[in-house]
Amino acid sequence: MAERPYLLLGTSNTHKAKELRALLAGIPYEIVDLTQLDPLPEPVEDGDSFEANAMIKALAYAEASGLLTLADDSGLEIDALGGEPGVFSARWSGVGMSYPDRFRLINRRLAGVPEAERTARFRCVIALGAPPPRGLCGLTTGVVEGLIAHEPRGENGFGYDPIFLLPDRGLTMAELPEGQKDMISHRAIATLAARELLLRLAAEAHDGAE
Repeated sequence: MAERPYLLLGTSNTHKAKELRALLAGIPYEIVDLTQLDPLPEPVEDGDSFEANAMIKALAYAEASGLLTLADDSGLEIDALGGEPGVFSARWSGVGMSYPDRFRLINRRLAGVPEAERTARFRCVIALGAPPPRGLCGLTTGVVEGLIAHEPRGENGFGYDPIFLLPDRGLTMAELPEGQKDMISHRAIATLAARELLLRLAAEAHDGAE
């Protein structure tokens, strides 16, 4: 039996890697993440969009590792704040600021904003990159619409999940029962689309080897 090709998850975030592994379970690849490799140069995420940053990471890690790489860039867009934090979600208001402090800052800035205008969305873009010369293999996107809660709720999520309210469920992303987030999140939507692309790439590689 031929060995399965490797797929590198371009993240050292254990929460994110766990989500991605669950969503990609069963694909014909041996999945590894950055914590399992010797340290690779960390790419500078200086793009002005989620698409640009996802491509920067996927292509840089693919070239450095020699492996097909899946990388994402994702974040929270709050309409009343002009789309902030956006592409700066992970380092918004300073790299050292804790998420509880960010939650308080967001709600201070939203003081007086009517409930119906506390709209926001989680956006995720996934890039698949192969080592040169192939390069970019594809992009997928996932978006979930919601509202900003007045206070953080829930223990099951990470990042901005505790203040992202899903109006149709009356729950924040961090209050969803175990496993449900992996079915409806922005990362889930983008990853399931990327899964289909990975299956096509695997089929192409198999056909080309025959």
